[in-house]
Amino acid sequence: MKTTVLAVANQKGGVGKTTTALSLGAALGEMGRRVLIMDLDPHACASIHLGFYPEEKRTTLYELFLEEAPAKRANLLDAMIAPSEEAGFDVAPSHIRLSELEMDLRDRAGKGAILKQCMDHLDSRYDYVILDCPPHVGILLINALVACNLVIIPMQTDFLALHGVRLIFATMKTLNKALPKPIDFRILATMFDRRAGACQRVLRLLRQKAASKVFETIIPMDTKFREASGLGKTILGVAPSSRGAQAYRQLARELTAHENA
Repeated sequence: MKTTVLAVANQKGGVGKTTTALSLGAALGEMGRRVLIMDLDPHACASIHLGFYPEEKRTTLYELFLEEAPAKRANLLDAMIAPSEEAGFDVAPSHIRLSELEMDLRDRAGKGAILKQCMDHLDSRYDYVILDCPPHVGILLINALVACNLVIIPMQTDFLALHGVRLIFATMKTLNKALPKPIDFRILATMFDRRAGACQRVLRLLRQKAASKVFETIIPMDTKFREASGLGKTILGVAPSSRGAQAYRQLARELTAHENA
């Protein structure tokens, strides 16, 4: 099976990007898929969540992007990837210095395709590579959008969240002008509270406007997400029978149903 690269992206913060990347990775791992999480966000939330702290001396994605020789990037990947055995997937950690890449790479030709060039090295090792993206436009988000097969856009079921979706659509539209084929995407409704009329209206609007581009799976509000974060685990490890864990298992089944399509 060829590696599928999923970019979890939205240009609005607090919509569930990192929760989605980690929980989906754990759900796919439960299904026996080989999964790598790459934390592209300089805030390093996914890395810290899993116990990879920026102050530790280790190889990170920052060194990968700085390396100019494509052949040496494979060695850097091998050096940085570490297992998160409890979560059931591997991790390529972030570093706060990823925020300096705009300046570091300002004169580098082909800087938007660095990550895509690395995927050949991972192709035989993983079924899924999940990219946890930063919430702003820049070289990291562009690398993720260029490298991925599908963009998963977590969208809080809130009217203000519609603005963040418009921003990422604008970024993809700009990139599509230079790419051989348009970037594929699906919207994932998150933080859904079925008791709230506003959540119901936003979900209804999404499905009316973009039915084929919205996952059937809906991620509900669940206090177990916060508990899992506090314990450095995923919700599947902390509360495997919770509504949140079941929703991410459903999302994994929805994704894998199209593996051989």
